[in-house]
Amino acid sequence: MTTPEENINPIINPDATEATENFEPDVAAAPLPLVAIVGRPNVGKSTLFNRLVGERRSIVGNEPGITRDRIYGTTEWQGRKFAVVDTGGIVPDDDAVIPANIFTQAGFAIESAQALMWVVDARAGVTPLDEELARLLRETGKSVYVVANKTDAVRLEADAAEFYKFGFDDVFPIAAEQGTGVGELLDVLLDKLELEMKADDIDDADEEKDKPAREIRLAIVGRPNVGKSSLLNKILGEERVIVSPIAGTTRDAVDTELEQDGTRFRIIDTAGIRRKGKTEEMHEKLSVMMARRSLEQADVAIVVIDATEGAVALDANIAGYAADAGCSIIIAVNKWDAIENKETNTALEFERKLRFGMKFLDYAPVVTISALTGQRVQNLLPLVVKANEARNRRIPTGELNRFFERAIQSPRAPTAPAPVKGGRSRLHVQYVTQGAVRPPKFIVFTAGGAKGIHFSYERYLQNRLREEFDFFATPLRIVERHKSKK
Repeated sequence: MTTPEENINPIINPDATEATENFEPDVAAAPLPLVAIVGRPNVGKSTLFNRLVGERRSIVGNEPGITRDRIYGTTEWQGRKFAVVDTGGIVPDDDAVIPANIFTQAGFAIESAQALMWVVDARAGVTPLDEELARLLRETGKSVYVVANKTDAVRLEADAAEFYKFGFDDVFPIAAEQGTGVGELLDVLLDKLELEMKADDIDDADEEKDKPAREIRLAIVGRPNVGKSSLLNKILGEERVIVSPIAGTTRDAVDTELEQDGTRFRIIDTAGIRRKGKTEEMHEKLSVMMARRSLEQADVAIVVIDATEGAVALDANIAGYAADAGCSIIIAVNKWDAIENKETNTALEFERKLRFGMKFLDYAPVVTISALTGQRVQNLLPLVVKANEARNRRIPTGELNRFFERAIQSPRAPTAPAPVKGGRSRLHVQYVTQGAVRPPKFIVFTAGGAKGIHFSYERYLQNRLREEFDFFATPLRIVERHKSKK
């Protein structure tokens, strides 16, 4: 039996060098046609998607219904490219909240796609649900390619022929996990879509892609059921991801592109992060792993907290993950509309308690919002832009050291020169320079005494740097370079 990690397959075209991204393309303007992968639950749609894009973008496992939202990527085959979207398992007549929303999300993908890969299970054969899906897919008027998955034996390849009964022109027996038959599927698909692209056109497209200003990568993180997906939908102005009162609805990290006032965002809605001891199911563990990986790739993180429950220890842990990853951080206190009997100081008192539990985030702004009504949601993206500008700010060494001279002479400064850890002989701080951005990192050159700036002095420098140069919502790194006396 394979594990989910073993289901991560190599890219189909080993010569392809383009990094695959999971975003929702603007289909009306996108140069690449879109192909949607559809089918009933647990037939191998996500395994096929991962093989096409060359990495684990969708969670794969033996449990039906793991994929719920639309997951986007791109693939290349024989010098030709197209966009591909993975959808959740379709159950048309199920009235339950999650299956009904999965059906809706799949419908959005089908509507915007130029062609459909309908994945069926050759081992299981034709099922009543396949009959119903065949009718629905015929009504779309789209080109449908029947992909009979799990045909890893000669007999099963023969069994795949029974799916011709639905009247579609092509049935392709494949084994998505091993990659068998996928090349033949892509040959026919691309030929029929007339997606021939010359090598020069591909190079030109790659060059154009590098020209736009760097997008802001924004991760929305928090505990399960605090309103992360509702917030994303409200920001976008559409039902991009499934929302329900059931904790754990979002499982994949869902990326969406947004452009507003000339700024491009890639917004990542992550799965709710649980305590390690509460994470038992395979899909939950993978969801948490993907959420933390998204933080490592993000510029800014919006940490969502439930106002009705208040800030809890897990909220601090999640915010700590974001801080450790170097993200700029904005704290969004959601469901503020549900707080009854609010008074003038209610927000201030809530923030005071929150700050007490998250002292390490004294620099992060706190915004009370309602993702349900949209209250103050419009304030978030301008704050994200401001935080991103701050994390990219570079201070010239001369200006930085003039600031430093003022800082060490200030009455607010800890005992100067900088105290050393353990109370040993004093350090002498020679000068400071900035070594990196995203997040800003400052190198403090010291001499004499024993190596190790005292934490109080480090905190003092961080606070003064933030005040002087407006490093809004952004963590600052202090690194010591020490020269001992000879």
